[in-house]
Amino acid sequence: MNKINNKKLLNSKWTAVKPVGKERHFLVTELTFDENNNVTHCLIEAVISNQSKLINWIELKNSLHWLQGWK
Repeated sequence: MNKINNKKLLNSKWTAVKPVGKERHFLVTELTFDENNNVTHCLIEAVISNQSKLINWIELKNSLHWLQGWK
């Protein structure tokens, strides 16, 4: 289980354990917070192709799917 600080999530680097469309390395490029400082919108971008994908930020906590940093 990856520990994530909401305030440090923007511009963080992630590696997909199983490549997503031949992409492994991603960067969190956009976050939106609600009035209670909870993340409501998380956009990740593939480093090589620059394709963006909207995900639930809670998925990044699952270490079976995502690793923190670029590995």
